Amino acid sequence: MSWERALLSLYEQNADQAGCITYKEYESKGKTVRIPNVLLPVYHTTAAAQIEVTIDEEGNFLGAEQVSQEDKLTVIPVTEKSGSRTSGKEPHPLCDNIQYLAGDYKLYVCAEGKSRKGDENCHEAYMDALEAWHISEFTHPKVDAIFSYLQKGTLVKDLITWKVLILDENGRLDSKAKIQTAEQTKALVRFVVRAGETMDHQPEECWKDTSLQRSFVEYYRSQQKQKDLDYLTGEYMPTSYLHSRKIRNEGDGAKLISANDETYFTFRGRFDSKEQAFSIGAETSQKIHNALKWIIRKQGKTYDGMTVVCWESDQCNMPLWDTDTENIASGSPETADSEDVCEGGVENESQDEFAEDDFEEEYEAFTVKRDTASMTANLFYKALDGYRKQVDYTSQMFLIALDAATTGRLALMEYREVDATRYLKNIEKWHMEGSWLQMKFKNGAKKEYYGIPGIQDITESLYGIETGGYLSIPDKNGKHMYAQICKRLQPCIWDGNPLPYDLVRRAVERASEPQKYKSRYNWERILSLACSFVKKYRYEKHGEETTMALEKDNKDRNYLYGRLLAVADRAEYRTYDRDKDGARVTNAKRYMSVFSKRPYDTWKNIEEKIEPYLEKLSVAERNYYKKEMDEILDMFSSEVFTKNTPLEGLYLLGFHHESYYLKNPNPAAEKKETTNGGNENE
Repeated sequence: MSWERALLSLYEQNADQAGCITYKEYESKGKTVRIPNVLLPVYHTTAAAQIEVTIDEEGNFLGAEQVSQEDKLTVIPVTEKSGSRTSGKEPHPLCDNIQYLAGDYKLYVCAEGKSRKGDENCHEAYMDALEAWHISEFTHPKVDAIFSYLQKGTLVKDLITWKVLILDENGRLDSKAKIQTAEQTKALVRFVVRAGETMDHQPEECWKDTSLQRSFVEYYRSQQKQKDLDYLTGEYMPTSYLHSRKIRNEGDGAKLISANDETYFTFRGRFDSKEQAFSIGAETSQKIHNALKWIIRKQGKTYDGMTVVCWESDQCNMPLWDTDTENIASGSPETADSEDVCEGGVENESQDEFAEDDFEEEYEAFTVKRDTASMTANLFYKALDGYRKQVDYTSQMFLIALDAATTGRLALMEYREVDATRYLKNIEKWHMEGSWLQMKFKNGAKKEYYGIPGIQDITESLYGIETGGYLSIPDKNGKHMYAQICKRLQPCIWDGNPLPYDLVRRAVERASEPQKYKSRYNWERILSLACSFVKKYRYEKHGEETTMALEKDNKDRNYLYGRLLAVADRAEYRTYDRDKDGARVTNAKRYMSVFSKRPYDTWKNIEEKIEPYLEKLSVAERNYYKKEMDEILDMFSSEVFTKNTPLEGLYLLGFHHESYYLKNPNPAAEKKETTNGGNENE
């Protein structure tokens, strides 16, 4: 199925919701934010209204007010030309700017009642179009009321009386005054018609009245006579070469389908006319674009300039492909933050308690219950089973990614269609093959889980810098990395493709430089991602399965060197005083980067530097760490140990395994004497 067919099917399945405004709510900074969304009927669009006028069914003025910022989204009918209006004078059929609606506009704008340049005949054109609808068989009581009121030519006067518009010292509309962000003369007016005997039970607000919307659709269809072949459906219908914008958001001017053949004649050499080259039905085009707008606002996400949205063919709730394992396991994917993710700065949970890298938490960041891994896995599989029960063998998953290289052209970056069952299987494969102990903030608290982070967290771990105590990409030029990582990992998640090795290498390099991060939490976050990537890469490359348990029989050089580094790190740390040494970094971490490149030479330096710290420990604990190092060294052959070639990413798994193993209570640590500044900190 093509992407056009997929969107057309999506519209038809949800046609009963056309015209009904719904709201998506989520909490942000302690406040409830409501985002409106609507599946537009054909021949309708959305606009931001600044003024609301109330009249009765006879067309008598009752009042007016400015529209609040939260309630400005308005569904308005449009013609083919007015919907693509930029600088022309084509009026909208019902709601429009003041210069179109007001018969007394000239009296309050121009000297001696003369029109300003660009405003000539705007009102006359609007009234002619409205009258044609008013006298047709498809008229509506609200249309009749609005036409009767605007015929009086008192709109600006009424708005001034109600102090909605402001005059300057010359008695004209103040050119400097604005309503929200619009000039007074450019403010869009919408109508409320108070119900009377002739009114039905539809809402009084014109932009919410679906019967009024249907009335215009039938009227506009009656005005269209010329038909041609629609290349998408194979049916004869009125066609259009003016296609919709506002696709990714209300301010988006880029078009997904556009044509300039009448200017540059790009069709020549193959066709005699542009109609032969390209022909799409007007309603087909609108249904496709309206469905895309609706689904993007409902569940799309933005990564820098790239917008990505996916949906299931029967509109079943499905796990998000770009979220982390914990969100899927908890059954509450983060769908409410689509506008916050990766655009103009990422909205993060508060991490103030990590901003100064609390020493007490330094080694406790990943101290978890022994059943964390199995608990997360059980919840994850249970959630996937619930999703599988919703779908059948005909269910499909669709993904569309859009980006714009210029302000006027929107490109289809990616279109994917897979069976829903295969999608769930690949989701399971991604999260389980890369599962490792992770930590994040959720609802203001630390949460540990066993799995793999989401796309946003992965990008920040790979390319983020510390800002305000957490990792982010504040640089405007660097934000394209969100989109780049999204594009590169999408085939891995959707299709089960191998993980790109350069991303594995990048994660290992970042994890090998702990001294660059002030916050222990940030480095732990990067280390966990590196372990996830290394684990998944080795499984794909060699079929090796890795768990969180320490592999005492593993004699791989990389793994053993990682274990040695962890013992040196832990032994030195045990001598630190949490009050005095909070900012100190162990020698093991200070040398970690060079250790990964020249392990044999660097280990000699590290071993010499930890001797004074071992002497500070109690006899029992000193012997414990020395014994652990000796056991690891005994597993090396002399040839392998003296080899000074760079370590592979597996050394990080050895480091993480040994670190976690040493953090568990042991008899030597329990007997440790709290002398020489060494405090109990387990």
